[in-house]
Amino acid sequence: MAATKPTKILSVKDQIAEQLRSDIISGEMPPQTKLNEKELAERFGLSRGPIRDVILQLTKEGLLISRNNCGASVNSVLDPKLQKLMIKLRRSIEEYAVTELNGSLTEQNIADLEDILTALQDALEREDYTEVTKIDISFHQYLIYQAGGEELVNIWYPYVMRMRLNYKRITSSSECVNEHRAILEALKAQDSATAIKAIKHNIK
Repeated sequence: MAATKPTKILSVKDQIAEQLRSDIISGEMPPQTKLNEKELAERFGLSRGPIRDVILQLTKEGLLISRNNCGASVNSVLDPKLQKLMIKLRRSIEEYAVTELNGSLTEQNIADLEDILTALQDALEREDYTEVTKIDISFHQYLIYQAGGEELVNIWYPYVMRMRLNYKRITSSSECVNEHRAILEALKAQDSATAIKAIKHNIK
């Protein structure tokens, strides 16, 4: 099993990428919004080189789309059929992950996941839904990383970020946390079949 992923100090480019992800997830930058390299460079106090790197990174993640002679813009909302396909692909990866993790989570892993659920509850109580979305992703990403390291995360991550542009499902505080807790409790019980059912219930 992979070791617990260490906490990283974010580089300036990573911080900018995280801010732009938040802007897109929150709707502050809606689909088809064009990104202006010069304006972003001025906003973040950088040259245009690092901004181009960030735009390339977010394009690879599926949040942006770049076209020749048109620059980059926030990606469009997926067609419903493609959204269903993406949900199916994401579920398949996460079902694989929880099967791989069955019986192998350490006490530290469980404590880390409990901390993520506490943060999720706090964000819901504050009604900070951008943060809710990011913490939700971090819960699943933690499991994916433990199951297959960066290689599996790199396969999974673009599906998740692309789905965010379509995500409209609003749940109550208790429902959102309980869906994630059901996944964790099944893993703690070493019950991969129930964990898979919980994954299917959560990802829709």
